[in-house]
Amino acid sequence: MPVQKIGLLLYPGCMPAGLFAFADLLLAANRRVGERRFEVCWVGLDSQPVDSVHGMRLQPDSTLAAANCTAVLIPGLWADSEAKMARVLESNSLLIRALAQLDQQTQLWSYCTGVCLLAQSGRLSGETATATWWLADSLQTRFPQVNWQFQQTQVFNRQTATASGASGYLSIAKALIERELGVVAYREIAKLMVLPRPEPAAPVFSAISLLEQADPLLRRLHLLVEKRPAQQLNVQQLADQLAVTARTLARRIKALTGHAVADHVRLIKLNQAGERLILTGDSISRISDSLGFSDESSFRRTFKRVTGLTPVAYRQQFKL
Repeated sequence: MPVQKIGLLLYPGCMPAGLFAFADLLLAANRRVGERRFEVCWVGLDSQPVDSVHGMRLQPDSTLAAANCTAVLIPGLWADSEAKMARVLESNSLLIRALAQLDQQTQLWSYCTGVCLLAQSGRLSGETATATWWLADSLQTRFPQVNWQFQQTQVFNRQTATASGASGYLSIAKALIERELGVVAYREIAKLMVLPRPEPAAPVFSAISLLEQADPLLRRLHLLVEKRPAQQLNVQQLADQLAVTARTLARRIKALTGHAVADHVRLIKLNQAGERLILTGDSISRISDSLGFSDESSFRRTFKRVTGLTPVAYRQQFKL
């Protein structure tokens, strides 16, 4: 079997943790089959050391143009606004041009905010793709030629792959290893390395991760909703707690999320319930009571309406 050479792309300000984890997974895959099926190569625009996030300086093994990789993995960077992403794209124009000029047979994979660089290169034009949810409006406006599917956490095409979230590299690695070595091999590697699931529990909850909330009002609302019982989540009371009018709250949440306040609040509370279904063995009744829902039957109905699954089926499908 030919060795697949995977380039791990370094660029200023990138988050390399996912690249290190990806390299570890491919090393484990090689050990699992007792032969070198994957080769890792750290690549950069040039041969100079690259300052990644937190000041870590990493040395590329090769330039992107000369590496002759089967595929290149583009990591994300820590960006909390569309304005910062715009600056990143502008400052990395030479790198983006180099990505665009790679041989068309070179597969390009990216995750989290790194998808912006891939989209800017033009290699996603006419393709289906996903990315970190809060960039949805910006990406749809900037790259209308891409078929964006933000409700999906990973999208795989023949020559490209994209995934949302800072751990999106894991779904790409999983797909690669399962394709080359089989599902059983990946399961053994995942068990040995105690890997998390590569996807969030349900797509409907993917847009409300607290760590990905850049807007201060959204963060404050999220924390407030998590602390209060479901029966006490009155929009006017929430607005009072946040020191804004109910009208202002409604306008801001609609603009930021596309949801009415009540719908967004319901998602936050049901996401709490979903996490407890996955991470604990608590009964449905206990979860409903502890989160302050009015009664178990209404909780079950609401949960199924929003997620498409009953609490029991949700637990069975996503239990770690």
